[in-house]
Amino acid sequence: MPAILAAVGGIARELDLPALLTRAVTATCELLGARRGRLDLAESGVAEYGRGPLGAGAVQLPIRAGAQTFGTLTLEPGAGREFGRREREVLGAVTAATGMAVEKALLVDQMRRRERWLEASYDVTRALLAAQDLRATLRLVAERARVVAGGTAGAIARPDGPGRLVFDVVEPPGEDADRLTGLTVPTEGTATGMAFSTRRPVVVRDYGEHVQEQQRNHAGPMPAMIKDLDSAISVPLMVGEETLGVLVVAKFRDRSPFTDSDVQLAETFAGHAALAVEFSRAQDARQQLAVFSDRDRIARDLHDLVIQRLFATGLGLEGVSRLIADPGVATRVAGFAQDLDGTIREIRNSIFSLQAPAQAQGSLRAELLRVAVDARDALGFEPRVGFDGPLDAAVPDAVRSDLIATLREALTNVARHADAKSSSVEVTVDRFGRRLTLVVRDDGGGPPAEAGRISGLANLAARAARWGGHCVLASAGDGGSRLEWTADLPAMTGEQGGGR
Repeated sequence: MPAILAAVGGIARELDLPALLTRAVTATCELLGARRGRLDLAESGVAEYGRGPLGAGAVQLPIRAGAQTFGTLTLEPGAGREFGRREREVLGAVTAATGMAVEKALLVDQMRRRERWLEASYDVTRALLAAQDLRATLRLVAERARVVAGGTAGAIARPDGPGRLVFDVVEPPGEDADRLTGLTVPTEGTATGMAFSTRRPVVVRDYGEHVQEQQRNHAGPMPAMIKDLDSAISVPLMVGEETLGVLVVAKFRDRSPFTDSDVQLAETFAGHAALAVEFSRAQDARQQLAVFSDRDRIARDLHDLVIQRLFATGLGLEGVSRLIADPGVATRVAGFAQDLDGTIREIRNSIFSLQAPAQAQGSLRAELLRVAVDARDALGFEPRVGFDGPLDAAVPDAVRSDLIATLREALTNVARHADAKSSSVEVTVDRFGRRLTLVVRDDGGGPPAEAGRISGLANLAARAARWGGHCVLASAGDGGSRLEWTADLPAMTGEQGGGR
């Protein structure tokens, strides 16, 4: 009796579930002199006593607490022995005590899991209060979910066009994560896509095999870790009616699968994380709006104050130049007035550059500015860009495409052949809206003796000829090269002007 009480008391005191299973099967086998034993709690874990498979004479009993059955305890008697009535009574008492201890340990384990998930939610909230950017917030969400759930890998997939998701963040960092980051998956036929489409958690086994099959035609070999992934849970990140993405946590094959409790806790965490992501996006939007507001204010000040004063000064100089008797002095004063006109155009271009990020994506000026900025790395500097005339109103879409392609090709040629330190771009439409002119200048070594050596020059000429224009590359008067590309534009009818 004392041995039975000691075994039951030791089992009842254990609150850690893996340790409880080991203690229970060991104590029971030693108490009854069993050769081997196995305590299997389905999704909660397994503990064994002895080596080798259980024999044909093994006895199996359920582990219960009240009406709930948690698993089974299987014992194999010692050599040449069988469990008699006394042994079976002892076995019944021990399994009953084990069932109550398992119920208590599961409750404690669930409470600890909830505490860890809640702490993870607090971590995400604290990160937001620290003003982390969106990507840092996503990485924290994936990392905390992976650690708390006991997963091997954590990731966040976000929409990347109709019917497609892209893994923006993969944890933990490393070579495998780098190769998986940017991986795209369809919303149909994948666990991640199903979670996104149905807005419900999806749990799968043999996750690595699913991924390998789905990515069979994907460019490049998959990381070796993929084949070892087993249990995985995909939980949608939802805010109201919008699904922001999917949180994925996966385990290696030798880990216990995710339980229903894990799914519920991960779903709750995903709801908190989605709010955090939405809050982070709102912060970014507010910061961007503040920047745009400042740019708009600066642009208005430049237009309303500086340009008007320069314009008035230019008019005054032109008037004074007509009253000066000395032709040389008059010419110099008139030249100063022209310089002021050029300065006004430069300021207007700067105003447009300040306002361009907030304008519609279809703005021709904004697209031309983006082409110039994109060429910065190849050139080693950013070209100056100037505009004059009603570009957005006068240039139709077909000509617009050729103009953008021409500018990109021209700047590429400057980067490849000119060895220039600076470059400028001027795009103008005449006052009648009938002639488009693109001029690209650089201070390099000038055009080669054979124009055919310039890559793409024939393409530029063909594009110009398509619209009744021309393309000429020549030496600039002050050194370097000057490319002029022109196109005839259709007359701006009332309908065209109203449409743009």
